[in-house]
Amino acid sequence: MEYDTFAASQYNTSDATSFAHTSARERWPIIITQGIDDVHRSLHGSKDEEVISEGKWIVSELARLKYELQHDRELTPIPDDGESDVDAYNKELAARGNPKWHDVPWLYSECYLYRRISSVFKQTKKWRSYDLFARQKMSTFKSSRPAVLELAARYREIVTELESKHTLKGAETPEQLEEAEKILFIEMCEICLWGNATDLSLLTNLSYEDIQKLQGSEARKASEKNILVNDLSKAFSILTAAQKAGKKERRVDIVLDNAGFELFVDLILAGYLVASGLATTVVLHPKSIPWFVSDVLPADFIALLSALAAPQNFYGTISEEDKSAGKQATPLSDTEDANLQFLFQNWSQMHAEGQLVLRPNDFWTAAGSYWRLPKSEPDLLNDLKESELVIFKGDLNYRKLTADAAWTPTTPFTEAIGPMGPGSGIRVLALRTCKADVVVGLAEGEDERIKALPGGGGDGGARKWAWSGKWAVVQFSDGKA
Repeated sequence: MEYDTFAASQYNTSDATSFAHTSARERWPIIITQGIDDVHRSLHGSKDEEVISEGKWIVSELARLKYELQHDRELTPIPDDGESDVDAYNKELAARGNPKWHDVPWLYSECYLYRRISSVFKQTKKWRSYDLFARQKMSTFKSSRPAVLELAARYREIVTELESKHTLKGAETPEQLEEAEKILFIEMCEICLWGNATDLSLLTNLSYEDIQKLQGSEARKASEKNILVNDLSKAFSILTAAQKAGKKERRVDIVLDNAGFELFVDLILAGYLVASGLATTVVLHPKSIPWFVSDVLPADFIALLSALAAPQNFYGTISEEDKSAGKQATPLSDTEDANLQFLFQNWSQMHAEGQLVLRPNDFWTAAGSYWRLPKSEPDLLNDLKESELVIFKGDLNYRKLTADAAWTPTTPFTEAIGPMGPGSGIRVLALRTCKADVVVGLAEGEDERIKALPGGGGDGGARKWAWSGKWAVVQFSDGKA
């Protein structure tokens, strides 16, 4: 707490004009209910008495958590479940004066919620490593089939061309080649940006058709006008400068957000960066426990590669719900199957050769903001300093970078990220579609302009436009300058 910003107050679940208020009262109970349903499904058909007994206890504990949340009880200490972060969570809880669910800083309470859910499973033997969100993640990835197939074909074409000639169509002079590479880099990053349009913690009402509308090239082009700040050119300049300088090791880090389709587009970007020579290594940072419904765990990386290794199998298997609804699986064409298997082989090879690296760290599931990183996790900070560029994906990472504080929206991004900004030794690039109140780096009057649009929040004091995921910011800070 002592390392967080005090320049602006953090968003609180008691603020009726903020998305924190809606999250605590509407979203979180739904998420817990869905988790209870998932455990019930996994219990069905089990013959193992210990699995059944522990599963019933998990359901009762999740139901108790939901009751406490809905009835505005005090947050209780996390039980000693053998993990190293329990003490830090509980010390902060005590320092905050044992707050109640409906009047507590949003960032801490939301992190506490998922850590508390994880603790229920950590206290068992048979369910200890169970991810109650895994089923949702892969289901949503399967629903993303049209966009997956489109991007697989595009990726194979680009990578094959880069590997064969290290050039791009239509680029003749070095200047034309660099401009073409810049356009391609921006396109790849924007694909990566809009990939979290399928953030599962917000998809409580979206249908399959709605998900499809959020993906694909036409949707991306239509959304470009909704990127309020776009610093991708600055990031490209940093990577090309390192490339031209002949630096032997050129590393890019991606602090991951969601699994499923978003992890797929993150790997598209990572593979492209290596194939194009903009990076020699890409380090991916997943979470260590099930987190904010859809965040990436190391197991999600394996599940995704397994699906791509046998894509006909993956897409040919349909759920019991779809069967009972009379739906049938649609086989992939030979070309589609080959494109997906190309991805599997390409990414597996990069991983085997150390060009794609997975590096979890418990800091990513700590309770606080990234303002705490230099003091609480100096080894991680020093590791990130080795990177040419650290890409922070998604809304939660943005909230943590800015300490989830109610900054004036014109506050410079470099100021709002505090110790992660100038002088930090880290180059930060935030790729964020807005799904929470905090936003910085906007031009004067921009917040007011969008608030005045239908659904923007108007005179009610709420920044509702920033809750929808329809708007985005891509912001850069050069901590090495």
